Amino acid sequence: MAVVPLSGGKDLVGRQRETALLGRALDDARSGAGGSATLLRGEAGIGKTALLEWTRTRARASGFTVVHAVGAEAETELAFGALHQVLWPLLERSRTLPASQREPLECALGLRQGLPPGGFLVGAAALALLAEAARQRPLLLLVDDLHWVDSSSATVFAFLHRRITDLPVVIVSASRPVAAVAEGWPTHPVDVEALAPADAGALLRQWHPQLAARTAERVLEEAAGNPLALVELPRQLNEDHLKGIVPLPERLPLGQRLERLFADRLTSLSVPAAQMLLLTALGGGAAAGNTGAWLRTVAGDDAEEVLGRIEESELARLDPSGMLAFRHPLVRSAVISMASGPELRGAHRILAAGLGPEDPRRLVHEASAALLPDEELAARLQEAGRRIAARGGDAEGALLLDRAAALSADPASRARRLTWAAVMAARGGRLAYTARLVDELRRGPVPPDIAPLFAYAVVYADQSHRVDFESSFTLLPQALDALAAPGAESFGGLAEQAYFKLLLAATYTGDPRGWRALEDHLGNVSPLARLCHRAWSDPARTAQGVCEELSALAAGMSEEQEAGGAWLLLWTASAVDLDDGDMWRRFTGQHAYATQGSIAKARCYQDFLHGRWDAAENCLREAEAAEELGYHCNALLFRHYYALFAAGRGEEESLREIERLIRPTAQRARMRFVTDRLTHLHALVALAHGRYEDAYCDLTALTPPGVLPRGLPWFHLPFFDLVDAAVHTGRRREAQAHLAAGREARMAEISAHHAFLLAAATALAAPDDEADARYREAYAVPGSGQWVFELARLRLAHGSWLRRHRRTEAHDVLREAHRAFRGLRAAPWEERCAQELRAAGRPVTTATGAPALLTGQELRIARLAATGLTNKDIGKQLRLSPRTVAAHLYKIFPKLGITSRAALAQALDRE
Repeated sequence: MAVVPLSGGKDLVGRQRETALLGRALDDARSGAGGSATLLRGEAGIGKTALLEWTRTRARASGFTVVHAVGAEAETELAFGALHQVLWPLLERSRTLPASQREPLECALGLRQGLPPGGFLVGAAALALLAEAARQRPLLLLVDDLHWVDSSSATVFAFLHRRITDLPVVIVSASRPVAAVAEGWPTHPVDVEALAPADAGALLRQWHPQLAARTAERVLEEAAGNPLALVELPRQLNEDHLKGIVPLPERLPLGQRLERLFADRLTSLSVPAAQMLLLTALGGGAAAGNTGAWLRTVAGDDAEEVLGRIEESELARLDPSGMLAFRHPLVRSAVISMASGPELRGAHRILAAGLGPEDPRRLVHEASAALLPDEELAARLQEAGRRIAARGGDAEGALLLDRAAALSADPASRARRLTWAAVMAARGGRLAYTARLVDELRRGPVPPDIAPLFAYAVVYADQSHRVDFESSFTLLPQALDALAAPGAESFGGLAEQAYFKLLLAATYTGDPRGWRALEDHLGNVSPLARLCHRAWSDPARTAQGVCEELSALAAGMSEEQEAGGAWLLLWTASAVDLDDGDMWRRFTGQHAYATQGSIAKARCYQDFLHGRWDAAENCLREAEAAEELGYHCNALLFRHYYALFAAGRGEEESLREIERLIRPTAQRARMRFVTDRLTHLHALVALAHGRYEDAYCDLTALTPPGVLPRGLPWFHLPFFDLVDAAVHTGRRREAQAHLAAGREARMAEISAHHAFLLAAATALAAPDDEADARYREAYAVPGSGQWVFELARLRLAHGSWLRRHRRTEAHDVLREAHRAFRGLRAAPWEERCAQELRAAGRPVTTATGAPALLTGQELRIARLAATGLTNKDIGKQLRLSPRTVAAHLYKIFPKLGITSRAALAQALDRE
């Protein structure tokens, strides 16, 4: 049992795992090894705050700068409130930041008027400020009660979690295991469990050394390892109970009852003291400066006496800043839970009166104090919600609109406000909340004037959260009709957004209802939306010239137009495989997860196309983050993109694992975009392993020779593969038919990638007297070098042809291909190159370490296992079952010549 000293005079008992992890994080940051982030998760009273205090004490002793924030239930609607607590001590350093970072940060914190910043832009500025502060001393950022941190601050903290690894910065957060907490948190929580029996006994003896043995046994049983219960339960017992003279009560409180441990002390307080505690509980940390004013309000001349009584109760005390602070968050919960309805409303009225008329917290308290519908207050809440949303706090604005709906005087007004709340929540990345609001709206009539917005909210939740596209085809065509009517409300450009959602649904499913409605409304949308429709509806016949037109449109767009058309720009670029780094930079920092998730998907796809295959694991991390945010469709698509890398490397088992995860949902949603692609990827794996007949059967099921079907919007991706399979199975006539269809469709005029694939396929099928020239023409296609995997396959085919025709340059071409495949860790393709080189009589340089011995998936598993992770932990990271991980390790050990996990690290060092 480890006992770690604390500055409070008591020892932290147990918690060896947690303190070792936290201590290592601090040591790494101090030594320059990089930063890290840890999320402690556990039930109330389990010891999370004690661990934060241990970390604070250890950090300060090691020379860290320490900043902290505490989430407050009353401040969840206040955008960037918790971030303000963290950054306020560092703001003096903001003068060193460029204006492009300083100004958005000051706007978010309410220190400057200006254009509303997005959460990711604020995150980038906050990161720069932390980096500046950490230049002199390492920095520790503590966040307690994360479950009560406002959504905008939580988004920034999550942003910082992902990006502090290169800085001497450590972030440690603590949260209860609430379902909606830590959405998008890019780290696996460290679950703080109950203390082991021996540690629980030690803690009880430390705090209550005179406790009778029989009483101690009962307390240990009832507390079940909860540290706060171990400390507090004996305090509720009388002297006879403590000494074991009389039996303990039949039932001692625990769990949610733990909050009731403070009931006796609360009920013994005077009315002014209890009211003061209630004001403190509801007022939140940002209202710390009002402690004195509240005391005067509730106690008048007896303020000092009331404060003394509160401190004597040990429920709360004045901290050095003069703020009344609860000794534990559970006290705050107990204070609120024990208050009656009239007492709560009275406290909210006092809190509202103490705030300025423009302070959004005043409205929150006024709403909480209201008992009956109040249309005037509902209207003010609605306006405040829209102002907060305009500042970048869509999620917080949604909460205020939800409150406004509850206070609405008539059902129609309530439905309108709830609908706006649902749309704001969706834009703010709170899809589970959107889905709940949509379900509530569906139970009653929706006013006709708000029907298009309601349809959009329903579709947003169905597409992104439920992975269901049926409502897209039943609701969006009607919504587009209504929005196109003369004099119709525009809802801030809703027609364009609804059009995009319908285009997305039609592309994913191929449903003709969607395509018909899209064509009907082509005249009612922007040129960019029309271009996006052209790029996806039937690209073999309509996408020619899209690249050039997209670049011209993007160049002429204002910042406001760019922001509104971000999704359309990204989706159009994806249709033609356009990797426009400038376009991605434009959107960095804009919007909430909705746009950032789209950028991440585009990057995953571009990483595959351009041979950045070391980034494959990013797909799985992004899938995890999307899942936590409730964007289940995005999570499915990120895993689908990961499948591209697995198939390219010829990793059949990895592809099957991913397929088992995504195919059932994709089939239920009729997502041909995914299910057809899985068929293509199986063909790609078959090609990697030389199973050409299998590949040909799969590919022709998607696109028959000589046919470029409309229902396959990415028809160009299997184009080269089909010709490859046809040539290797002796079907040259079919290969030529497919090439003729590509030339007739003017593939080369669609994009650089289309042009290269057509030229590469032409070379594969060329007769011997033309083959060499055709290969060289394919290499000469502008930008051919950017398609790393496909170019390597072309060189392998060319090198093989050169070897068979006894051309001396064969080995140079094959070595280029071999080098590329090795860099991609595409083992089957690399081996085929090696075979060709050996057949040409040339030596093959092979890697002597782990990469040469293991497949890409095996290497990833081996590296993770070498760090000490369990099979379950590895499975979580790679989205594999523990049994599959164990099966891989069973194959890995003999390949590396070892017999245990302990030898993995040394074996991998040999690479």
